[in-house]
Amino acid sequence: MAGTTQELKDITIAFDVMGSDHGPEEVVRGAAQLSIEAPHIHALLVGDRELIDAALADTKHRAEQISVQHAPDFVGMDEKPGEALARKKNASVAVAAQLVADGEAQALVSAGNTGAGVLACARHFKLIPGVRRAALAAVYPTRGTRGEKQDPFSLILDVGATVEATAEDLVAFAVMGSAYARIISRNERPKVALLSNGVEPQKGPPRVVDAHAKLSSMEGIHFVGNVEGVEIPKGTVDVIVTDGFVGNVCLKMLEGVHETVMDLARYAYKEKLRWRAGLAMLSSGIQRIKDITDWEQYGGAPILGFDRIFIKAHGRSKARAITNAGKVAAKAVAHQLGTTIQEGLAK
Repeated sequence: MAGTTQELKDITIAFDVMGSDHGPEEVVRGAAQLSIEAPHIHALLVGDRELIDAALADTKHRAEQISVQHAPDFVGMDEKPGEALARKKNASVAVAAQLVADGEAQALVSAGNTGAGVLACARHFKLIPGVRRAALAAVYPTRGTRGEKQDPFSLILDVGATVEATAEDLVAFAVMGSAYARIISRNERPKVALLSNGVEPQKGPPRVVDAHAKLSSMEGIHFVGNVEGVEIPKGTVDVIVTDGFVGNVCLKMLEGVHETVMDLARYAYKEKLRWRAGLAMLSSGIQRIKDITDWEQYGGAPILGFDRIFIKAHGRSKARAITNAGKVAAKAVAHQLGTTIQEGLAK
């Protein structure tokens, strides 16, 4: 792995406390729990100081591992990111991004407005050399583990940051996704594939065909060719590369799988006794679906391509998800994700 692993005691994570669906309390509780579970990680809480102090007063934490930076404003979920950040110079996500850019913290975690988070990072962070556009990656559940992979999740990118990606963008996404999978999923040789309408190298639009040719000749990346959409939930590969439009459609479909299954189960349970018996027999399988679609386990999704780490937690994140997002961010910093990506692109 590239670079020297940074000591965890040197890592500070800036948390955008405001703007999530559950308000600042859950973010503060998550950071407080992080201070107990990972006492060598410092949490810098950015938001309304009065609200943060009130939440900390009711939450067990290691006071020496937590500090507060006052930021009176925040960007709401329903606000337009550009307009909101222009009006609110001291919005918590913007202040947090600036603190990371200034070296006061090494990574940013936010459960707030995704667009505002990406825009704040674009304004304060730099793109890694060789990256033209940053990518929003999403962790999604698969049917199980494979080979060296130590978790049931895979990665798809981009899922919304770059709607129209060029062949060069897709190649960069592949390198970034591979580096992230190696570090976070502890998968030394992640399988990387392009999403297309056929497995043949010539299938897909020109940018996909061109990216296929480029990736096939690259060293340091385990490129296995094209995959079709049916392979996504099977976990055939570890990293799936596509543009932001297609990726976002796939992500929304995956997010609906668990909700649909559970709705059907609830309906069946109410209808007939024998269906209840059937559901009892399937209960372990349904629980498995719940487990692997539980996004709180992996905390959040990375924005890849910047020289600083940004983990975007789900807007509905509660304390456990925030804690795990902090751990993922610290892991990415400790293993120098940015350096790994830059070296991969240089190859």
